[in-house]
Amino acid sequence: MNTHTLPAFGLGTFRLKDQQVIDSVTTGLELGYRHIDTAQIYGNEAEVGQAIADSGVARDELFVTTKVWTENLGRDKLIPSLKESLQKLRMEQVDLALIHWPSPNDELPVADYLQALAEAKQQGLARAIGISNFTVAHMQQAIAAIGAAEIATNQVEIHPFLQNRKVVEFARANGIHLTAYMPLAYGKVMQDATLLEIAAKHGVSAAQVALAWSLQQGFTVIPSSTRRENLAANLEAVKIRLSDAEMSAIATLERGERLANPGFAPKWD
Repeated sequence: MNTHTLPAFGLGTFRLKDQQVIDSVTTGLELGYRHIDTAQIYGNEAEVGQAIADSGVARDELFVTTKVWTENLGRDKLIPSLKESLQKLRMEQVDLALIHWPSPNDELPVADYLQALAEAKQQGLARAIGISNFTVAHMQQAIAAIGAAEIATNQVEIHPFLQNRKVVEFARANGIHLTAYMPLAYGKVMQDATLLEIAAKHGVSAAQVALAWSLQQGFTVIPSSTRRENLAANLEAVKIRLSDAEMSAIATLERGERLANPGFAPKWD
């Protein structure tokens, strides 16, 4: 089992640019978020770094994740690209570096870029390494390449409408932690009758119920928001305890509704 623990609650920055991401991270840090998630392809690492630097929060209190983009998976590109990310983030090291997506059409072998990522860790560029959007087959290859204990997390899309059960089951069986991205399904959880009904019983919002559902399964969650009240409300989800009956009711909402599915995505489980 990986000994490097991820904070259960993080702040996602996907789709946030320029001043918008600076404001979101600044507000998040003020509210108590200490886990910030970015990526090379988001085009906001410099702004995230600026917001962190200006926040006055000590670096050792923070957990910062970035992800290596598909164009940088070649052995000659991966480590230089991470060094560039660190320059933008104004950091000597990230807490977690992930492979953002498996190589499109598996042009490059998983072993090659995971071994390069492990080398980046050995060089001190990242405290921990992991994967994102990896299928069961890709996870098997990753384990063969560097061992399950080296994989801090697999960051995948998980929300009540896409529960990704095959990936979850395989990861759990192999001791790989899961991080749920898009845990609110782009706000779609706010309109769901089942979630609204459970939320009413607890005196909370449907979004908070969706986050509590993920947290209760042991997933790390990284919702994003630009509004202070939503950022604060999301954090409150850690206090909600759902009953077995409520968890079972949410389990029935699975409908395979995948929101992140670019053309280069792997063949999903």
